[in-house]
Amino acid sequence: MLNVNKKTGRMGAETIEAWHTAALGCAWVAGVFSVVVATMLFFNAYRMRITTVAEEDALVKIKQDLPRGDLAPELLDQIRTQDTANRENRFRRLDYSRHGMWLLLGGVVVFFSSVKWRDNLKKKLPRPQPRPDAQQLQLRNLRLAGYAVGAGVMVFVLLSVVFAFKGEIRFSADDTAVAPYPTMDQMRRNWPAFRGPDGSGVVTLANIPAKWDAATGDGILWKSPVPLTGPNSPVIWDNRIFMTGSDDKNYVYQVYCYDADSGKLLWTGDVPNAIKSDGENIDVMEDTGLCAPTAVTDGHRVYAIFATGNVAAFDYNGKQVWLRKLGIPDSVYGYASSLAIYQDKVIVQFDQATADDGLSKLIALDAMTGKTAWETKRPVGNSWSSPIVVDIDGKSSIITAADPWVIAYDAATGSETWRAECIMGDVAPSPVYSKGLVFAIEPYSRLVAVRTGGTGNVTGTHIAWFAEDDIPDICSPLSTGELVYILTTDGLITCYKTADGEKLWDHEIEKSTFNASPCLVGDKIYLLSVKGVMRIIKTPGEYAEIAVCDIGEKCYASPAFADGRIYIRGVDNLYCIGSGK
Repeated sequence: MLNVNKKTGRMGAETIEAWHTAALGCAWVAGVFSVVVATMLFFNAYRMRITTVAEEDALVKIKQDLPRGDLAPELLDQIRTQDTANRENRFRRLDYSRHGMWLLLGGVVVFFSSVKWRDNLKKKLPRPQPRPDAQQLQLRNLRLAGYAVGAGVMVFVLLSVVFAFKGEIRFSADDTAVAPYPTMDQMRRNWPAFRGPDGSGVVTLANIPAKWDAATGDGILWKSPVPLTGPNSPVIWDNRIFMTGSDDKNYVYQVYCYDADSGKLLWTGDVPNAIKSDGENIDVMEDTGLCAPTAVTDGHRVYAIFATGNVAAFDYNGKQVWLRKLGIPDSVYGYASSLAIYQDKVIVQFDQATADDGLSKLIALDAMTGKTAWETKRPVGNSWSSPIVVDIDGKSSIITAADPWVIAYDAATGSETWRAECIMGDVAPSPVYSKGLVFAIEPYSRLVAVRTGGTGNVTGTHIAWFAEDDIPDICSPLSTGELVYILTTDGLITCYKTADGEKLWDHEIEKSTFNASPCLVGDKIYLLSVKGVMRIIKTPGEYAEIAVCDIGEKCYASPAFADGRIYIRGVDNLYCIGSGK
């Protein structure tokens, strides 16, 4: 029984000593427990870093074993199995770390609570006391110093573990651990955005088909109907293909996910409509529509934006993770800028109204939550070109084009790096970057080459050259590094030297119109017409057709490329071009 004085209600000395011993023991147990948990967390972090490298190397080795002329189904299955195992192992260790952090925090809290409890038990009611002995006072100070050192050690352990996992433990809105953002090497192995990883239209993948015919079925692996039409292009990550569609009359907005091997529509994600402040639905130009922007993906989610200003993120199972309503943009023809991705940020070029209205901005949304990571005002009016994320001298930059500026931004912070006043009008073609030059188009008027590397307003110092012959209004330029090609809507292709802008040749492709931008595959250029005819020409040298391939359906979107495959979106169907499975 507790030794309590019935008159005063206070515990006796024996009871206090018993509780004092219990508190001390609890502190010791909590301290030892915290040290053990911290050690386990450090070991798990070490194992995670070592095994991640080993797993990635194993996966790369398997992919290198793929025969170039054969898709090797057994190796593809092995790749998928290895990749799934890698992800499961990574998630398991991340989950282990998350629970371990909570256990460590609990241990530290119990440790300090026990120490505080022990000190409170030693307190007595104030009463006249003789002057404290100097030796006892010194011992008391030493004891307090010991507590302080112990507390410092525990804080150090906690902070060390936090920093050990910084950048590796990340949680989504539903508190589910996910792997870090994709590397550039992973981006290059896929086709995650409009015109590829850096928006250049340059294909670095292997075994791209150069012959097919829808009439005979030769080279057509499959075709699948698309529920709702749209001019946006497919994007690809591993065996998933994403597109968007809209019903402009009933104001329906959807995101689609297809299986890249079978063409099966796996799921459809619905995105809410947006209504103007006066209660009216938005009205856009028919050629633009409500879903002109191409989506973007990062291997975990797909992100899509519509002419309503609504941006939605879906996971690969079709669950909507977040929705951002940026507001209906004031755009003459309808919003059309495609999304870009930089690490764990979704880049939105949200240009609208006029420059004087001050409404245009470049926005980086956190890929996990949809919250604004940074936002930068832009001194431009509405535009329809898309931003590109490129590596310039080892630093990631976002390049944009809109009347009257070509502007470069720091991709990490959104701060402006440089700007050049060199284009005007309704800018729709997107810029491209190649070997120190940014190429931008002023519709119908000029092709401009701007040297990178400057700061501030570089109009007077960094414009390398410009050309004024047969300039496009829709198709974006294409550069091989030494040459740059432009393609007009009515089928005139022109070739310039990148060094000085010298015009080398032009060629009119008769009875053809083009909305899709040209793409480069090795030493071949792919030109997809509105009629669905792909002309493949040789580069360098004068215009010379290698092949003419037809899918038999109208096409307004640019093609997407995967290893051994081409995916083409027609008005009604999605086509997979390849040499077989």
